[in-house]
Amino acid sequence: MSGGLDIALIQTRTPATAEAALAHVEPLIREAAAGGAKFVLTPEGTNVLEQRRDRRDAAIKDEEADVAVLGLRRLAAELGIWLLIGSALVRSGQTGDGRAANRSLLVDPAGAITARYDKLHVFDVELPNGEKYCESATVRPGDGAAVADTPWGRLGLTICYDIRFPHLHRQLAKAGASMIAVPAAFTVPTGEAHWEVLLRARAIETGAFVLAPAQGGLHEDGRRTWGRSTVVGPWGEILAKADHDDPCVLTAKLDMEAAAKARTAVPALTHDRDFLPAR
Repeated sequence: MSGGLDIALIQTRTPATAEAALAHVEPLIREAAAGGAKFVLTPEGTNVLEQRRDRRDAAIKDEEADVAVLGLRRLAAELGIWLLIGSALVRSGQTGDGRAANRSLLVDPAGAITARYDKLHVFDVELPNGEKYCESATVRPGDGAAVADTPWGRLGLTICYDIRFPHLHRQLAKAGASMIAVPAAFTVPTGEAHWEVLLRARAIETGAFVLAPAQGGLHEDGRRTWGRSTVVGPWGEILAKADHDDPCVLTAKLDMEAAAKARTAVPALTHDRDFLPAR
């Protein structure tokens, strides 16, 4: 596309209710659209970020009834933009399973959801600083990868902890993704150590743009997230990066021919070989 694609990543500090979350993110999306962004991406947990189980359970709604999801769909239609709700925590719809789905939703300029992706890899870990996370207790992992069509090329969908699984990103690239979204709410210890290097590695391995909008700062439930939303080019170069944790709009222009150029220069996606397992 002549002139490239104008995108915006929205860095947030999402509150603990959908109503407050919508009020928090809407002005940032309006700012992005006013600045010319045609494709806007928000972080993981855009509709609610709450790890206290009782409050979280009370906040989770069906996708069709979530105030933030409905409001963001209307906003995309009003502004005439493509919008990736990086993820919304919604009821999974699975009978007998009270866990939520951590779900990416791609919304077109008519406000319609054109693609969904439920986070495949849930974050169960005890960090060296004593922080413990057991996402599997409240989130039901998805069971399939997802690539979505946009006017500018195919978009691979991932969420946060998925960044540590290179084979997923490789499959997305082989399915035609020239852009891969990595909406996140990274912890501070892992973000400081690994965030940028993981994003750059996935871009280099796939020859794709990596678009990573993030949560940042101290949240109402007591957690801290890393921020530093980042756009990485297919050659692994940083195209744009927030250097802080505060809510903001990060813009970039993507040359959509760059992915093909990177994959021609290093055609690793075509060089897979079968091999015997290590013993």
